[in-house]
Amino acid sequence: MAVLDPSNTTIGDICTESLRESGAFGVGQTPLSEDINGAWTRLQWMLQEWERKRWHVYAEVTLVHNSTGAQSYTVGPGGDFNTGIPSVRPARIEAAFLRQLVGNQPVDYPLELIQSREDYTRVTLKSLVSFTSAVFYDTAWPLGFLYPVPIAQANVYALGITVLTQLPTSFASLATRVSLPYEYYTSVMTNLAMRLRPKYGIGTWPGDVLPGLAKDGLSTVKSINTQIARLIMPKEIVRPGIYNIFSDRSY
Repeated sequence: MAVLDPSNTTIGDICTESLRESGAFGVGQTPLSEDINGAWTRLQWMLQEWERKRWHVYAEVTLVHNSTGAQSYTVGPGGDFNTGIPSVRPARIEAAFLRQLVGNQPVDYPLELIQSREDYTRVTLKSLVSFTSAVFYDTAWPLGFLYPVPIAQANVYALGITVLTQLPTSFASLATRVSLPYEYYTSVMTNLAMRLRPKYGIGTWPGDVLPGLAKDGLSTVKSINTQIARLIMPKEIVRPGIYNIFSDRSY
């Protein structure tokens, strides 16, 4: 394992060390290709779960697409909001904005997120073309669909969405290098080892340090990735500002 050069650590390295850490193999023993492939598969499954959890993902990305006046836009690999290949459509949208393209400088307006299909069905005029104030994201498969409400005018506005970045979850071979921040390595290896134990009928016991190492590694990843957005209260429950005639300001 390329412990002295993390940038050269491969998927095969992670799988082999996880098998040994789980207790399925001892020092000097070489896992069979069937064992390595089983660890490889579980590694991909685990990372596919992690990329759906905000604190397991190290960054967010913003995708922008110019409005064409369409009622909806596809989101995912090869879609209008292209997340790239290999990837899958995002499970949700973290934030969205409307960008005004005309004028000296682009101006961005934050958009409300409609969280459910039930709420979107309450929109009276779904084909109305006007200034967009909200978006609904339909998590269809394999591509999602973004519905602006009202529909943004073509060539005048662009829509922007912020989603979680995709973790590497598809590896061409065991020689593929791990493309993750270095603090992920211990967490990935120890948590994969925990997931491999049931396959070999290995449980935990008093004094077993592996569960604690896996939990601590994941806590480290979560603490580094924590980004708490500023609280914004719904406008329906915020009282209108009161004008102060002495300061000429509202409070």
